[in-house]
Amino acid sequence: MNRKQFALLLGLVVVLGGAGYWLYRQEIRTWRQGHSAEEAKLLPGLPINDIAHVRILQGTQELNLVKKEGLWRVRERADYPANFQQIGDWILKASELKAVQVEEVGPSQLGRLSLLPPNEGTNAAVLVEFMDAQGKRVGGLLLGKTQSRASAAGFGNAGEDSFPAGRWVMSLAATNRAVMISEALSHIEARPELWISKDFFKIERPRLIRVEFPDATNSWSIRREKETDTWQLVDAEPGQALDVSKATSATSGLSWPSFMDVLAPDTSPASVGLDRPFRVYVETFDHFTYEMTISPQTNQNYYLRVAVKADLPQERTPGADEKPEDKERLDREFKEKREKLVEKLAQERKLEGWIYQVSSWTFDSLLKPRHEMLTSSSKPAGADDQASRVESENQNGEQEGEPNENVWTQVPGLE
Repeated sequence: MNRKQFALLLGLVVVLGGAGYWLYRQEIRTWRQGHSAEEAKLLPGLPINDIAHVRILQGTQELNLVKKEGLWRVRERADYPANFQQIGDWILKASELKAVQVEEVGPSQLGRLSLLPPNEGTNAAVLVEFMDAQGKRVGGLLLGKTQSRASAAGFGNAGEDSFPAGRWVMSLAATNRAVMISEALSHIEARPELWISKDFFKIERPRLIRVEFPDATNSWSIRREKETDTWQLVDAEPGQALDVSKATSATSGLSWPSFMDVLAPDTSPASVGLDRPFRVYVETFDHFTYEMTISPQTNQNYYLRVAVKADLPQERTPGADEKPEDKERLDREFKEKREKLVEKLAQERKLEGWIYQVSSWTFDSLLKPRHEMLTSSSKPAGADDQASRVESENQNGEQEGEPNENVWTQVPGLE
């Protein structure tokens, strides 16, 4: 090969190499443009700080989360406080949703992806609207069919070894484009009980517990003089001894109770069995007093009202042998603890007046008749027959036609 031929061949290699590099760059640019389009936000520019109303429409159910005087509330629960963190997380997530797949669709294809309007049958979407304080819609989505992915483990029966991996959605600003996102959003439902604030009372360091039954012979009280002491039965009759394990079990549900739903303060007490309640009275070593009225059990639930008060000391009483160098530290600790108790009282007093639906396990161990709180050796004759009568009494709400779990549908004005 002579020098001229070598130069020609080298030039050809350079040209082909340059052309290949140019094509490669074009492919990268095209891929990036397509990738950027798929990653585009569904609700660009959603003004998250201006949103004051979130509406969720799911079939015939409607949920309205509304901000009033700076606080989020659930309209369908008589403006009970909503879970601020949950709502804030959802608004932020909605503002950041991105597409992983996009399909241009016509009206005839919406049913296949469950993106029909909410009032159009089984293939209807869940409608979510975001509005400002003036009621103007600033963004909205239709949530459609959930996309499942096979489990890598492959366990279970056919059809059971998959999990939600994404969902078809549609922005109300682009109703001709179905978008697959990587979030299932299964928690976005028009169920008020899922959005209410679940902050509840917490009885700490109880000193005295008294449970009053409609039949006074079933009532009982227990107390302890120091937090480390064993519970003792108040007014124990000769031969009666408290079953300490049952006393401990009875108090455990009070240390961190929870509730499932809430009813409006003007709910008729008779509609939920609170016209014939059990009454529970608790005093704590921190000078708190709790008074609860609890309905007979209905559908594995109790209905509860609670009142809270506290008589907190203003100043600390110094110890008899207290050293001067300890006074400043002890005074500071007393002040800090008192401030926390004042805050706790303010939070728990907000619960007053409302009726709470509580799972039966919370109070089953507490609402036992007196003879069931005793050791087996101290139970009176015929106790088993009496226990049967008490169980019947505790269930009579359901036997007398008390409302089912969805009490809201049976209380006038609360549908």
